[in-house]
Amino acid sequence: MPTWTNKLFVYQINTWVWLDTLSRKYGKAITLQNVPDRALDEIARPGLDMIWLMGVWKRSEWGREHSLKYKHEYQPVLPDLTDDDVIGSAYAIADYVVDERIGGRAGLAALRKRLKLRHLSMMLDFVPNHVAIDHPWVTEHPEYIVQGKPADLKNRPSDFFTHKSAKGKKVVLAHGRDPNFPGWSDTAQLNTFNSDLRRAAARTLLDIASQCDGVRCDMAMLMFNDIFARTWNGYAGALPSEEYWREIIPQVKARYPNFIFTAEVYWDKEYEILQQGFDFAYDKLLYDRIMEGNVQKLRQHLVAELGYQQHMMRFIENHDEPRAYARLGRGKSFAAAALICTLPGAVLLHDGQLIGRKVKLPMQIKRQPDEEEVLDLEDYYMKLLRETRDPIYQQGDWFLFNMHPIEPHNHSYHNLLAYGWYERGKDYRLIVINLTPHAAQGRVDLSAWSWLEGNEWRLYDVTDDMEYERAGGLMTKEGLTILLDAYESHIFRFEPAETVEPIAGD
Repeated sequence: MPTWTNKLFVYQINTWVWLDTLSRKYGKAITLQNVPDRALDEIARPGLDMIWLMGVWKRSEWGREHSLKYKHEYQPVLPDLTDDDVIGSAYAIADYVVDERIGGRAGLAALRKRLKLRHLSMMLDFVPNHVAIDHPWVTEHPEYIVQGKPADLKNRPSDFFTHKSAKGKKVVLAHGRDPNFPGWSDTAQLNTFNSDLRRAAARTLLDIASQCDGVRCDMAMLMFNDIFARTWNGYAGALPSEEYWREIIPQVKARYPNFIFTAEVYWDKEYEILQQGFDFAYDKLLYDRIMEGNVQKLRQHLVAELGYQQHMMRFIENHDEPRAYARLGRGKSFAAAALICTLPGAVLLHDGQLIGRKVKLPMQIKRQPDEEEVLDLEDYYMKLLRETRDPIYQQGDWFLFNMHPIEPHNHSYHNLLAYGWYERGKDYRLIVINLTPHAAQGRVDLSAWSWLEGNEWRLYDVTDDMEYERAGGLMTKEGLTILLDAYESHIFRFEPAETVEPIAGD
């Protein structure tokens, strides 16, 4: 597998839903083993690097039976829901083996080879915090699970349950949880302080790494010693001398040096998770700022150094969040797409995001409703993906520009976010985005790009094919005047005017 790039594009697919959709489309059962070439070509979009196949591991049968009790909660998104559509949560894992119903380990291996032919690598899930209550560890190794006392069943019934171990002994075990919510009733809480559990987790990850090119680690910060100790105070045992991830990641990297670790992480723990060995961390703060539409807070978030930002994974939707098109609306969806695709760092795109799907699916079902596709949104994403394959986004330096008013009392320039990529003497990009529902005007302060002086420049907007000619000296001294309608964006490619071939009709 090639080493990861500075501008990694990851495409998340809900595997069971994808296979079900293909099965209905092609009129036959589709598994990982026999995905049609045409379907693979469709996901091998220009600019994608990695496919995250979410939910390939064996799901909990107990969890499915439990999920069936909540069919009424799933029916608003799928009115004709049947029992067969309910498969249980992808994050209540009964075993880290590829579910045979979708093709098994052999099917996954065959698909991986076919993806590689299309220059795509593969990411899978790892859930470090918990397993399903019918995972073999719960019966065979109850010592891997946080254990309670009989009184906990009465005092904390949402956090504890009883289970019979392989030796026939009844034990009180904890449900998986984070410190802010009650336990998840279909899961058992792994004891990250247990050294045998850590060794078992490392073996599991090594087996996963033999089958794919990276993992997305669910709620990765829950493994931090201090967070786990607070969550399970008095139940987990002595604090280990080493952090969980610092102990486990190097074991995997020693055998698979290019294997990618991506962390789902919150609570301002992004920097810390990267220090513990992760390659990428979710940028949930950027997501929140985009949803707020607060450009000044966005700007403050983007002052971090480039080396840090290159390890952030930007997104505007995933399986945990509402659909972007539903939450942002039509106009803002275009502006937000331009932002996440052209910032430093990795990009996470969600299946259906590019065509404007609005229905957020419950994790427990395998079928999605039919929805109308927003074709011009897909066309826009295709332009963005083609643009961001340019080497400037991999090799260039990134710069956040200041904005100034055109007129003293016109404060709309605060609604504009401007930044650029450059390789001095070779290539330049300027991106200006209006994430607000109001028209905005301002001047981009290009004084830091003094090398533009002495040339006439043609600014080509890759999003709409419009071109503008500007003098380098005026741009660096007076700034570049920008007028943007609500939710409008410019992605300018700078070309010396005298070296550009005349356009037909000029």
